[in-house]
Order: sequence, then structure tokens, then C-alpha cells
Amino acid sequence: MRKPDHETALRTPGARLLPVFHQADARGDFRKVFDAAQLERLGLGTPVEEVYLTTSEAGVIRGMHLQLPPHDHVKLVCCLQGRVLDVIVDLRTGSPMQGRFETIELSARQPQVLLVPRGVAHGFCVLEGPATLLYAVSTRHAPQHDSGVRWDSFGMTWPVPNPVVSERDAALPTLADFRSPFRIEAQRP
Repeated sequence: MRKPDHETALRTPGARLLPVFHQADARGDFRKVFDAAQLERLGLGTPVEEVYLTTSEAGVIRGMHLQLPPHDHVKLVCCLQGRVLDVIVDLRTGSPMQGRFETIELSARQPQVLLVPRGVAHGFCVLEGPATLLYAVSTRHAPQHDSGVRWDSFGMTWPVPNPVVSERDAALPTLADFRSPFRIEAQRP
């Protein structure tokens, strides 16, 4: 049995890696990927309004997505199968990481949850597929508030030579063209 570790703050303000309780035996394993008490300790309340699953093959890039106010949300991301290079880009004016990205490897073998704060775009590249990711978000999806920045516009060198990218993701504005409604001083967690 592996006992959960403490959460780890990332360079992006408000972003964290959260431990996952995990135990395994001859039958298989058990994981707790959502813990309301843990989120309460972080001052987030219980921010889950919707939960999604996405499955993607190796070489796929999804992102960089977020929702605009008033439907902006905190996102919890966990890799249930496969392995991904998860990427976040801080789009909040006033943030020391504004316009910069951070990468985190998520895998089913080493379970942890990435907490993505409001105003931070999220995406990933599948390193070992198929990869299944679980997202829990704090607001209901509002298609008219979908936004983000184009996956190839912020200086990230992706680890796949010819990625599979959706038309929607290819049509997102570049980081240089994105006009952010987010300010870090006014951010909720």
C-alpha cells in the first residue's frame, strides 16, 4: 500500500499536483482520485459540477483549452490509462508565469491529480496510448465560453513529430492574439 503524499505546488500560481490514495494487492488496485476534504483544506470547497472522460491514441495533442468568465472553472485532471505529457499555460495577467507553460507527466502507473486553476489553459500529448483522462470541473460546460490558445503558439516543443490535432484546436487563437479576461489578483482558487 502506498500512502498519499502531500500536494505539490507547481510554478504556475494555484496549480498543484495532488496525491492519489492508491493501494494494490493480488486482485488489482484501488485509487481515490477525488477527495472533498483535501480540496477544502486547499480553500477550494468541493468544485465538481461535471466529470468527463476522454480517450486518445498515441501522438494525439488535445488543447490548449479553458472556459471564459463567468463559466471559467477549476479543473482536476487524472490519467486513468496510458501516459501523457500534460501542459498548462498561464493566461492570467499579473501572474509571474503569464504566457509561460509548464509540463507534467501524468500516467496510470503513478497516479496523481493535476489541479488547473481558473485562467490557465490545459492540454496534453499522448505518449503511450490509448490514454484515458478524467476531468472534473467546477462549472457546467458552456460552449459559447469555450476558448484557449493554439497548441503550437507558445514555445512548447511537443514530443511527437506529426501530431493529430482537431480542427477546433488548430483554429484557436495564438497566444499573441489571445486577449485575457483573467487577472491573478481577482482570481478565485
